[in-house]
Amino acid sequence: MTLPRYGRYKDSGIEWLGEVPAHWQVTRLKFIAHVQTGIAKGKDNTGKDTVEVPYLRVANVQDGYLDLEDVATIEIPVDDLPRYRLRAGDVLMNEGGDFDKLGRGHIWDGSIDPCIHQNHVFAVRPFGASAQWLNLITGSAYAQFYFMSRSKQSTNLASISSTNVMELPVVMPPTAEQERIAAFLRTETTTIDRLIDEQRRLIDLLTEKRQAVIAHAVTKGLNPAAPKTDSGVEWLGHVPEHWSVASLGYLASVDTGATPDRTRPEYWEGDIPWVKTGEVNYRPIFETEECISEAGLASSATKVAQPGTLLMAMYGQGVTRGRVAMLRVAATYNQACAAMSFGPNVLSEFAHYFFVAAYDFIREFGNETSQMNLSSGIIRKVKLTVPPLPEQAAVVAFLDHATSTINDLLVEAGSAVSLLQERRTALISAAVTGQIDVRDATARVKADAACAPAC
Repeated sequence: MTLPRYGRYKDSGIEWLGEVPAHWQVTRLKFIAHVQTGIAKGKDNTGKDTVEVPYLRVANVQDGYLDLEDVATIEIPVDDLPRYRLRAGDVLMNEGGDFDKLGRGHIWDGSIDPCIHQNHVFAVRPFGASAQWLNLITGSAYAQFYFMSRSKQSTNLASISSTNVMELPVVMPPTAEQERIAAFLRTETTTIDRLIDEQRRLIDLLTEKRQAVIAHAVTKGLNPAAPKTDSGVEWLGHVPEHWSVASLGYLASVDTGATPDRTRPEYWEGDIPWVKTGEVNYRPIFETEECISEAGLASSATKVAQPGTLLMAMYGQGVTRGRVAMLRVAATYNQACAAMSFGPNVLSEFAHYFFVAAYDFIREFGNETSQMNLSSGIIRKVKLTVPPLPEQAAVVAFLDHATSTINDLLVEAGSAVSLLQERRTALISAAVTGQIDVRDATARVKADAACAPAC
């Protein structure tokens, strides 16, 4: 669909925003909404009359929706409840976190009452605009640009103050036009979101298929007629009887790394690659984001691992813990990585596929044995299948081919999701800043909807 521009424009008065339709107004968020900050955890409530209430965290406030499956509770003074209580129609947005979390949010529907919010979530309470319009504005690309430009930033993290949020420039079409733009975007984004969901379901199915193919090959082998025997390990089940099963500690050396002193610049920006857990993500490691110097290597407990060493992330956020990656370059690594150097009985490529298959088991094994984090001691106890070397090589060759096809399809699906998300973002931004005129398009959408049963 090709959409026209408005007939006349004017300077918005804001350099990075540019021109807006001549009949639109530009104001600041503080003139049309209150910005309510949330409650901080850890306050001393000794001697106070308290009440336990649900409260929303950053994890609950997603981009365009609210995830309410896991809502925590907090004990607060009864007198504080009116101050932090959410109202239906509040526009929730995150104060900070990873760059992709800054400013993201959605409209609170009042489905949990009472409910409050933590200090890393803002509640924008409109009085001079609709919640729907403010939600479109705060979630748009131009607002995200503003939030990033006014935020405090460190490595991969950003946060913004309520004072800066209140200074957000807000473009304001006439009320009726706001509603028409919002109706158009509801229709268009619903279509885009459906296409994104379809691609994500495809990604899930392909990922499951890849995992199943890998797991079958490293635990059952390539010959379905081979006699099987009980491995003695529940998740492995029956394995070919000519294979052996042994603990990793008998098959490989397992070492952990270290981080040179960050306050010593001379320890960094050298030419020795240094791996962080975030870089351990199944893909071969040919280069790293950071390097250390010879002085940094000599002053710390980190070690140089050779190409062919398999790294495992022992702890990290989200899905990081338990992931593996093969070094294709000599590199050092941090204390959250375990480096596995295999002896003559195991091909490191076979071990890589084995640990991909064992990912869920290893995470659960770590929980049962110790805690949420893994350790070199826990990893040494993991039992591996050990086929004869020629058979390991055959399994690796088979999986290289089989997963390559699936990976190509995953890349295509991932690219489709990215393009659809970019189109969604661009469409919203263009519509709410008046770079496209959707008023007639809205009328056509309504006409098509009314005609649909008869047409």
